[in-house]
Amino acid sequence: MRNLRLWLFLLAAPVVAMAQGPKGTDPIPFDPNVKTGKLKNGLTYYIRKNDKPEDKVDLRLVINAGSILENDDQQGLAHFMEHMCFNGTKRFPKNALIDYLQSIGVKFGQHLNAYTGFDETVYFLPIPSDDKEKLEKGFQIIEDWAFNTVLTPEEIDKERGVVLEEYRLGLGADDRMEKRFMPKMLYKSHYKDRMPIGKKEILENFTYDKLKNFYKDWYRPDLMSVIVVGDIDVAEMEQKIKDHFSSYKNPKNERERKYFDVPNHEQTFVAIESDKEASFSQVQLVYKDYTEPKKMVTINDFNDNLKRGLFSTMLNNRLEELVNSANPPFTYGYSYYGDTWARTKKGYQSFAMASEEKQLDALKVLVEENLRVKKYGFTASELERAKTEYLARMERAYNDRGKTESENFVWSYQSHFLENEPAPGIEWTYKTMQQLLPAIKVEDINGLINTYIKDDNRVVVFTGPEKENLKKPTEQEVLAVLNMSDADITPYKDAEVASGLLRKEVKPGSITKKENNAKLGTTTLTLSNGARVTYKKTDFKNDEVLLSAVSFGGSNLYSNEDYKKVQFANGALAEAGFSGLKLNDINKFMTGKIAYVSPYIGGINEGFSGSSTPKDMEYMFQMLHAYFTDLNYDNEAYESYKQKQSAFFGNLASQPEVYFQQEVFGFLLKDNPRFNGIFPDEKSWAETDYKLAYEKYKERFANAGDFEFFFVGNIDDKAIEDFSAKYIASLPSANTKEKAVDNGYRMLSGSHKKVVNKGTDPKSTVMIRYYGDAPYSPKEDLALQALGEILTIKLTEQLREKESGVYGIGARGSMGKVPYGSYSFSISFPCGPENAEKLTESALKEVQKIVDNGPDEKDLSKFKEAEFLEYKKSIKENKYWLNYLNEAYLNGTNPENILKVEERVTALTAKDVQEVAKKYLTKDKVIAMLMPEQQN
Repeated sequence: MRNLRLWLFLLAAPVVAMAQGPKGTDPIPFDPNVKTGKLKNGLTYYIRKNDKPEDKVDLRLVINAGSILENDDQQGLAHFMEHMCFNGTKRFPKNALIDYLQSIGVKFGQHLNAYTGFDETVYFLPIPSDDKEKLEKGFQIIEDWAFNTVLTPEEIDKERGVVLEEYRLGLGADDRMEKRFMPKMLYKSHYKDRMPIGKKEILENFTYDKLKNFYKDWYRPDLMSVIVVGDIDVAEMEQKIKDHFSSYKNPKNERERKYFDVPNHEQTFVAIESDKEASFSQVQLVYKDYTEPKKMVTINDFNDNLKRGLFSTMLNNRLEELVNSANPPFTYGYSYYGDTWARTKKGYQSFAMASEEKQLDALKVLVEENLRVKKYGFTASELERAKTEYLARMERAYNDRGKTESENFVWSYQSHFLENEPAPGIEWTYKTMQQLLPAIKVEDINGLINTYIKDDNRVVVFTGPEKENLKKPTEQEVLAVLNMSDADITPYKDAEVASGLLRKEVKPGSITKKENNAKLGTTTLTLSNGARVTYKKTDFKNDEVLLSAVSFGGSNLYSNEDYKKVQFANGALAEAGFSGLKLNDINKFMTGKIAYVSPYIGGINEGFSGSSTPKDMEYMFQMLHAYFTDLNYDNEAYESYKQKQSAFFGNLASQPEVYFQQEVFGFLLKDNPRFNGIFPDEKSWAETDYKLAYEKYKERFANAGDFEFFFVGNIDDKAIEDFSAKYIASLPSANTKEKAVDNGYRMLSGSHKKVVNKGTDPKSTVMIRYYGDAPYSPKEDLALQALGEILTIKLTEQLREKESGVYGIGARGSMGKVPYGSYSFSISFPCGPENAEKLTESALKEVQKIVDNGPDEKDLSKFKEAEFLEYKKSIKENKYWLNYLNEAYLNGTNPENILKVEERVTALTAKDVQEVAKKYLTKDKVIAMLMPEQQN
């Protein structure tokens, strides 16, 4: 979340008029569209009216207290307390809270949630706002969380199992390595001893009074904030806050809310950690500040923050160029100035992910790039691009200032309460940036590096896999890289910016037919080359246009031999760039322009996804045209892609959960000659043929007349007609239409049990799958989806709440139509190995109950309410419309069904759900279990 703070700061939208020019000592204003105040007991509140999404409100209870305030015998109880707030309050005993919220369409985990950090505990409650009773209940809930949680011994003991399962989930290579390097990262700090998950022995054995004491000490008005943002009446909400929270008092002998520093250190700490189950090799370099963070209060502070942002943007652009180079030093790398683990400590930080044998090389590149900036600084052209990039993003946010989702505002006000982060809003921010940016010179930025990097108070952390023949870097080698000379470092050379995205003349085609669908609000253009463009104009976002293009065909048309040769090379094709431009050339040209297009080749189809602002829509069309007609062939780009992919995927299977997936699907697809593993290995890369993949790509995109193009967003009719005629109608085409091909391969039939042993931690995963061929039915598809949601509710009630055996569990079902009719239903959950068989049996019993008796009407009602809420929100989102139009085309269904979703959901009955359970969940199934390796 630390990386979100800048944008949270930028996104809160006020209406503030600017004076002639900001003075450096002027304070940063607070958003006047927010009603804020403090009750006599010290509780702070923020209220904002925002109708995106409409008829919904986001309530948030923020406690300025987390695990850092635990006593030694309370480690893990801040987080445990978060759990208990959902397990019984004065007004909502036991599980009545979850039950009620589900009845009004709020899903536990997806919507209703919470988190515990070192310094805060936060509760999320999004609810409908079009019903006064629901609103009142919402305030009762957050009031009860704050002051009226019922901590009965019975419920505490039941929740121990759930919290311990969450603790178990966190075990693994990352946890083991973190425990070893954290004492260096948080040197002599209280933070290193207060990880939010706590200690297992305390979670198992703490006495009830320890939890009650934490609640009493820290859940108090002067450490609380209530945030209300949504489609509401502000005055009414303020009165509700007063009614529900004014009567509570702070403890008479309240404990001091202390803040803890991370002490400075003269030495450089180096942690080189490895683990046999580690998936990735990473490098982290942190230069910690000497003093506590300075708060942003004045325009000067804001300007300093801008400079830091520009610095990071320019340096990360250089690092991205290296990632896109012929011999990339790492899979990705970035640097920034910001928060470390502790609230009271910021620093300059650089990260990289590299192959395990290149960690020292990756560190060297990070250090070199820092030294290059220190010795030569940035160039004026780099700064201008960074400014342009900043303003383009800000302009987009500014243009959509009236369309901002409530959740974005909530995060901003939470940061204001907890850390006094400014929340001036997008209008003030955008106008102030327009005034300040032109005056920032490259000299103002270059000097920052001298305040960032230092010879002390720094930490280097290497984490990666442990292998027999792999030589680990030594601390001396790391220090040698850190202290390297800049004598051989040369200045950065800024390449010339391309003049355009296309190098070939475009000969426009024409529009031969134009049709309107009044019900959907769509327009369909038939072009002279046979391609069809369907677009829908919306006002959901002012600065968004989305693209999806699709054609039947895909890799199912390839022979088995060819498919294996190109499977893992397909992702490299776009890495070569187009029109003779490399990726770095394209990225430079696109500075300040917001548009992207990405091609893909799937099993049954090929196509594109993309997006742009209305202003930059032509660039999106140009990219589309270039990917069709002028994709580069670049073996160096392919080799670069292969190196990065190998570094990323090379050790992924050492992670038990990933190995489990690979083994299970290898078992289920063992009769499929096209199955080549989930991830590429050395053998896969050796068999890969980039040239063949390129030729197949050209074959797949040779006939634009076989494509359907969908656009949704703030679209100008004339612009899209002109661009469609010029850039799409001009594409090559043939008088052929391909169809989706079923190659006949299926997963293993029959009932099976597969046990996979991997990992040293006491962790298991259970996966139960039902699948097979079946004629597609929209009604059954919906019923299977409902069955998944309902069964998730019942499994959570039984396996989590009653048996305390899992932290999370889920079920989901669906049907497919193309290229063949099919059904799929799955149940999955992590648990302790000793409970895997018992919990599997419990899960299957819940399935059988629905098969025998059908679902409870109240559970079906919960599903429906959640669907209605989700639909009400989604039907006003460009992404939802784009996906629906795309899927309707692929499935050959009527796109007007998007207007009948509520009708179909309303018509669904408990009998419908029981029938699909009987039909599909009484057939063959596969039970797969991940179990730890046998220990000697």
